[in-house]
Order: sequence, then C-alpha cells, then structure tokens
Amino acid sequence: MTQSPTDTLHTLAHEHLPAEIADRWIGLMRPGLRLEKATSTGTGAEPVAGRLGGLPELPESEEWPVWEAHGPLSFIASIDCAALPSSALDITLPPDGTLAFFYFDGQVNDGCAVVSPDEPGTWAGARVLYVPAGVPVTRRTAPEGIQPYPEVILTARVETTAPYLWHPAVYREFAPMPDDHPLWNDEFQEALWDLSEGTEHRIGGHANPVQDEVESEVARGALGNPPWTDPRIKEEALRWVLLAQFDTDDDADMMWGDAGALYWLIRPEDLAARRFDRAMFTWQCS
Repeated sequence: MTQSPTDTLHTLAHEHLPAEIADRWIGLMRPGLRLEKATSTGTGAEPVAGRLGGLPELPESEEWPVWEAHGPLSFIASIDCAALPSSALDITLPPDGTLAFFYFDGQVNDGCAVVSPDEPGTWAGARVLYVPAGVPVTRRTAPEGIQPYPEVILTARVETTAPYLWHPAVYREFAPMPDDHPLWNDEFQEALWDLSEGTEHRIGGHANPVQDEVESEVARGALGNPPWTDPRIKEEALRWVLLAQFDTDDDADMMWGDAGALYWLIRPEDLAARRFDRAMFTWQCS
C-alpha cells in the first residue's frame, strides 16, 4: 500500500494561484483514504480493506436495518478498520472491527421515499453499524425485495484531498472573497475538476461533492432546518467531517441518481466515542 503523492495538488496551486494564496489553500488540505477495486487476489495481492455490495456479516443479535413503514435498507459497503492505514488520517477511526453501511435505495418502493438531511423522518433510511472485533458474525441473506449489489473487493491508499472551493473552511480562511479572488480563477477550477474525474470512494479527508458542500446540508439538518441565510449553518458545518463517501460504480452496479454519490458525515467527538448512530447522511447527483 503506497501513499499518493501530494505534488500534483501543490504544483497545481502554485501554477494558478499567487504564492501566498497557494500556501494558505494547501494548508486546508486533509489526508483521506481512496478506496479502489482490488486488481489482484491471493499471495502478494493488495490488502483487502473492505468491499462494496454482496451480503453483510452481522452479529446474530443485530437485525437487518429497516426503515419503519418503508422497508429494509440495502447493504452498500463494509470496511475493515484494521486493514486501513488510518494512522495517516486526521480523524479517529476504530483500530479494528468493521463498519457496515446501509441505505434505502428504493428497491422496495420504486424510489418513492427519499432520504434527506432536512427531513428527520427519513433519517432511518441510512445507517452505519459498527461491529467490534471478536464479535461472532454470520453472513446474512437479503430480505425479500432486496437484490444485493455485485460484490467488489476494495483496497485502500492514502491520498491528499483538497477542500471544495465553497467549503466553509475556505471562506473562513480567505474571507472576504470578492468576485475577482484568485480561487475563482476559471483555469484553477478547471484543473481541480480534471483531477476529480473517475470513481471516488473515500474514507476521511474532504468530501468531493457532486453539487454543493455536503457539510452544510448536514449541518442545516442537524440545526432543525433554519433558513439557508442563518449564519449558524456555516459554523455548524465546520463541526462535521466525512466518514465515508461511496460513488456511483459500474462494477458494483451502483447508480445514485444521475452519477451521484452517497455521503456519511459525523462529528469528531461522536466518531471518537464510536457513536455511529449519530452519523448523518446525504446524497447528491448531477
């Protein structure tokens, strides 16, 4: 497992931004883990960090997650915490055990119910389960109406992630940001866009939103959905970090809307205390 070089992002910043602005923007970067399809198996293969799809392995006492009055959630992914190079991150993941992600993808109701951070009644449609190491588990059979996604084995590598240009942390660092601010330079934005092409499953680091910053979407929901002009939203958004991002993936037959992505965010103190029931979910598509 090798670490992704940061040189590309640093070079890009210094090519398109004044030196002082480039250094400050680089200072906002965060380490993340890119989850990619393992290209080989067996002896000498890349370490297995988790998998997309397939069937989950859960303790006998853990029921398959269900959204009451709607139906069972679909199993999206499992992550082996012990197999992650998590010491490289700036968030406190469990050193071992498994994280299992479930989402109500509409298989049982043709997509009539949508999970959204601004509707608390829908929050049960996305779950993160943590199974501690050493707890006996069994592979479950999918409930009626749920077709499991094809299984894709994942490996992980460390990468440097840049903040979305409209992220509250960027505004906090550079405000005020007039229309002619260097970060709004078209060439700089296009270069960043080119770097984000391809499938991006991620643990930690900055989220890569399909539309607007996911942190503000979650923060507004956590605050009880005040008007978007409420200044508390930007402050609250700074309190949330990305736990996991799962992209549209052809190999796993996963399509989230129109080439969208699923996001789970959590406050650092809840992550450190293993309160994964407090993680919040949002999703975006083109």
